[in-house]
Amino acid sequence: MIGMIIRFIVSALVLMLVSFLIPGFQVAGFTGALIAAIVIAVLGFIVESLMGKKISPQSRGIVGFITAAVVIYLAQFLVPAMRVTWWGALLASFVIGIIDAFVPTELR
Repeated sequence: MIGMIIRFIVSALVLMLVSFLIPGFQVAGFTGALIAAIVIAVLGFIVESLMGKKISPQSRGIVGFITAAVVIYLAQFLVPAMRVTWWGALLASFVIGIIDAFVPTELR
């Protein structure tokens, strides 16, 4: 349980960093980033459950990259503190993938 909480906190910090770096991707405050991290994790779990493991961003393919961007884009409709453009979602997915290679934020 503690590990999952730490991973959500790390994910929220990564979202805040991405919000600072990427135009078209905004998250308001740490609480908004924490809620966004939870929503993105839940949406990613649902998509992966429906479509299978090959659609997962961990597959590192173009399908996983685009799926992650779509999940990030859709999360803005559930998180009031988050605003994302399509371009921002694509860039955020790319940057989060790079950061994830060094600081794993996978919630499993």
